[in-house]
Formats: sequence, structure tokens, C-alpha cells
Amino acid sequence: MGTVYAEITLKKAWDVGSLAMGIINGQDVREITVKAIVDTGAMSLVINEDIRQKLALNIQNEKTVRLANGERVPCKVTEPVEVHWKNRQTVCQAVVLPSAGTVLMGVILLEGMDLMVNPVTEELAGVHGEKEEYMVL
Repeated sequence: MGTVYAEITLKKAWDVGSLAMGIINGQDVREITVKAIVDTGAMSLVINEDIRQKLALNIQNEKTVRLANGERVPCKVTEPVEVHWKNRQTVCQAVVLPSAGTVLMGVILLEGMDLMVNPVTEELAGVHGEKEEYMVL
């Protein structure tokens, strides 16, 4: 299977909450639309420092992450980010990998939006079609 990309919009979750409470206006919500690599071997959302700064995301902590090549590197972890793909959205923290040239969309985001990679079309698709469905155990 080839590389799968998805156009996603990232929003600072604090801004989205502030908008809902009437604290800020819609034009004040910090957001960016990017072309992301969908990586079913990765866990989380990975962004670079430039995107973190554009969204004004605060750092909540640091973690050591293991890259695909086995290298372990210290990375910053941000406050929550709202991630949108078509009519779906989820919230997660982002790992800031300074050397990341492209945003990476891992399985936490796929699960959060009830998505999968269709191996035939090499595109994102709803696990349950166009209707989101979640199992609660």
C-alpha cells in the first residue's frame, strides 16, 4: 500500500471552548489546514514547532518518543488540539517533533473519528460508512 494523505484542520481546543462560551469571536480561533500523512503504525498527532507556534499551543509536558527507525528522542507534548476531517472531529494532544516535515496522523485520531485506511482506494474511510459509531465497553 502507498502513502495515504488526508487534509485535516487543526484548531486550538482552548479557543474553540472560549468561542462556545462567548469569550472570543470566531475569527479569533487559531486554526490551520494541513496535508497530513496517515500512519497506522503511529499512535498520536505529530506536528512541528512551526505549527505549534502558529496555533499558540502551550507545552504541557515532555516525553521520550520512539521513531520508526528505533531512535528515541525527547519531544514536547502540547495542550489539546481539535482535529477535523470532513464532518468528523476529535481532540488529542500533539507531539512536537522539531524535524517533522509533515504532520502525522496516528491511530488515536483514526479511532477518535471512527476512521480506517481503505487498502484498495488508499484513502481514509469511515469504519461504519458515513455514520460515526463508537463502542463503549
